[in-house]
Parts: sequence; structure tokens; C-alpha cells
Amino acid sequence: MSDAILVDDPAPGVRRITLNRPEARNAFTHAMYDRLLATLDELRLDLATRVVILTGAGPAFCTGHDLRDAGPDPELEAGLSGLYARKQFLARLSRLPPALRALPQPVIAALNGTVAGIGYALSLASDMALAARSAKFVNAIHNAGTGHELGLSYMLPRQIGTQRAAEPLLTARPVLADEAERIGLVLRAVPDEELMPEALALAERIAANTPIGIWMTKQSLWLNQGAGSLEAAMELEHRAVHIAQATADAAEKQSAFFEKRPPKFGLA
Repeated sequence: MSDAILVDDPAPGVRRITLNRPEARNAFTHAMYDRLLATLDELRLDLATRVVILTGAGPAFCTGHDLRDAGPDPELEAGLSGLYARKQFLARLSRLPPALRALPQPVIAALNGTVAGIGYALSLASDMALAARSAKFVNAIHNAGTGHELGLSYMLPRQIGTQRAAEPLLTARPVLADEAERIGLVLRAVPDEELMPEALALAERIAANTPIGIWMTKQSLWLNQGAGSLEAAMELEHRAVHIAQATADAAEKQSAFFEKRPPKFGLA
């Protein structure tokens, strides 16, 4: 089952995580949740990885939880049933969106085909998302008899605004790639064949900056979404500035800028 989550390094400093059940349109099994969580936990301390790309193999990014063949259920195997099993299952799934946000590395979601269920949540939890023209965002959670879980009602309004979020949340109307770009659900929509090259080019532009600077900026970006004032947001930024500028990598970035050459970071 480990092959259902592939990990490779398509470029220096870039770790790519590929959901790899194309025959099931990358629907998640129970084992895949645990494998993805373990992969993200390993990345948290992998200082050589500067950027993470999250994508899916085949004709879809992810269609959600596999309702037909999700494999052994850890909650049921532990003796839980009914509401108790469901509650613990959701608690396990709900670790994934915060785990993406908590990574020091920026996460780029490269999305094609259907983006639904947990796939929708993973897209929103990423720092940036690129959509192939084939991408289609669907709130398929309505198919399970509800309409929201995994932080959709929190992340989607913050991404595109409350009224724009209300429609897909309440009606499950699909949002296609061009509309997703227009309303800010994704950064850009690109032809399918350009999806991965665009993601790698974006990753390269990120990796050209100081590692600690990128990590602290990502942290400030998300923490300051809930800042109580401009002053509080700037104080958090100032503390990040002091930390970043105390590193040798910051001095190297400045030297490289003035010498008009690529920086060589030593993660120090």
C-alpha cells in the first residue's frame, strides 16, 4: 500500500508527493491517510527539502475517501463502532490539513481532474495551488449526507470570500479551472501538459530565497490570518526578521544579490 503514496525529488530541493491510485481516481484508503501523515512528519525535519509539490497520478487529483474499497478500518479494528468510530476516524483525517500548514516548506498543490473530499481540503490547506484546465472542484462531501468537514467551512471562505464559498458548500456545484482562477481558489489555471513544469518553475523561484526566510514568512502568512491588529501582525514579522537575519544564509543571500549570482545556502 506504500506505493499508493509516491515520493520523489524532481528537482534539487523539491520533494514531490504523488497520490498514486489512478485506477481509483486517487481515492484515499485508510492506509493512505497514515502514510501521508508519516511522510509529512518526516518532511518537517528534512532541511534539505525546500519546497513540496503535492499532486495526483492519472486523470484525477483525488476524489475523496474510497467508499468502495478503503481497506481495513483502524477504528473498527480497535473495537469502536457507530458514532464513536466515526468521531475517531474524522479526528485522524483532520490531522492532514494542519500538517500541511505546519510544514516549514511551502506546499504547491498541482491539481488535475476531479478535486473532491479530502482532495479539496488538501488543495485549500496548501500554500498555493495550480490547476490544470481539466481540474474540477466538487464538494462531494454532500454524497456522504453532510456538506462540510476537514476544515472546508473555515478555509474556503477565507480563500474566496463568504458568499462565493456559500454556493459550492451548500449546493455542491462544480467549480471549473478557469472560474477557480478567477475567484482565487487557485493561483493559476494552465494547460494540462504545463501543470508540472509550472509547479517546478514556481518551486525554483521559491528555493532561490533564504530557507529560514521562506519558513518564517510562511509561518507569519498563516498565523497573521488571525492577528488581532496590524501592529500584532508586524510584531510577529519583526521577530521573524531577527531570527532570519541572524543566519549565515541571510548574509549569503545579500552577497549573492549584490554579486549578481545564484546563492549557495548552507542551512546555517
